[in-house]
Amino acid sequence: MPHEHSDPKHQTHLHASGCNHDHNHVHTDAHHHDSSDPHDGGHSHSHGLFGHHHHHGTESGNIATAFWLNFSFTIIEFIGGWLTNSVAIMADAMHDLGDTLAIAFAWFAAKVAGKEATPRYSYGYRRWSLLSALINSIILVLGSCWILYEAIPRLWEPQLPHAAGMMALAVLGVVVNGAAVVKLRGGKTQNEQILSWHLLEDVLGWVAVLVGSILIYFTHWAWLDPLLSIGFTCFILINVWRNLRRTLALFLQVSPDPKLAARIEHQLQHLEFVQDVHHLHLWSLDGEKHVLTAHLVLKAETAAEQLKTHKEQIRLLLQPYQLEHTTIEFEFNQEVCRDQH
Repeated sequence: MPHEHSDPKHQTHLHASGCNHDHNHVHTDAHHHDSSDPHDGGHSHSHGLFGHHHHHGTESGNIATAFWLNFSFTIIEFIGGWLTNSVAIMADAMHDLGDTLAIAFAWFAAKVAGKEATPRYSYGYRRWSLLSALINSIILVLGSCWILYEAIPRLWEPQLPHAAGMMALAVLGVVVNGAAVVKLRGGKTQNEQILSWHLLEDVLGWVAVLVGSILIYFTHWAWLDPLLSIGFTCFILINVWRNLRRTLALFLQVSPDPKLAARIEHQLQHLEFVQDVHHLHLWSLDGEKHVLTAHLVLKAETAAEQLKTHKEQIRLLLQPYQLEHTTIEFEFNQEVCRDQH
């Protein structure tokens, strides 16, 4: 059956009939190629993973700038935390290390976003971000445990840090992270916007360190330093736990939105030519781009021209959901589904 075009942000594969692999199918490509050849059965994939190609260079440059600012300053933080004897500085350094890793992974994602899908990576490279998130989480958990190991005993045996050095590092932290936020806030992609919010958290963290160091300088309350570090570390662990749960769920292909899946199934079920919907699966490549597959049982035998009309109705129904990839298979009444066990 000839190819038809869909929304440029997703592609739909619809199979007529359902119990063998030789049925005709239609592909809606992610780009506006000529699809007039009825024998062209190649599967196409969307390459606009983070927006249009002409945004990749700017996005990658903005993220690269933010990465080098954070990476350089994270090294300064660890050295400064050791020199000032401040576990609060070390805790914030661990926080910045996590953001540096997140930026590095985002930079990598922005770099590979324009790469075409391959027979081996048939859905593209978006799931690499899940592996990156998992590695990031493990590093932050281990680092946070080390910070708590150092900080908790200091609540009972506080050690006065070098408050003036803490203040200098805090001011520098506000400036460096603030510059990275400004750089990314000017970007247009979702990738840049999300990272800018992470870095804004860093700015607020350094403001807290600055206030704490001023209090320590004037009051000599040494216990404020470990208290700040424990607060930062708990904040890191809460966020890491949320991200880790989400990452593991995506690895296990848990449905990212059961309500969305139920809504789509309900809408498909109520198409006038559909008798039944089964084997509907909604899963996610990376938490943002979702994949949908489903089998639709038709109420009556249908001619080829009518099947094309049905496919167009389904394409329009699914278009608002901005799915990265969809596969809808038609089965005729009384036909045994090949996936029935």
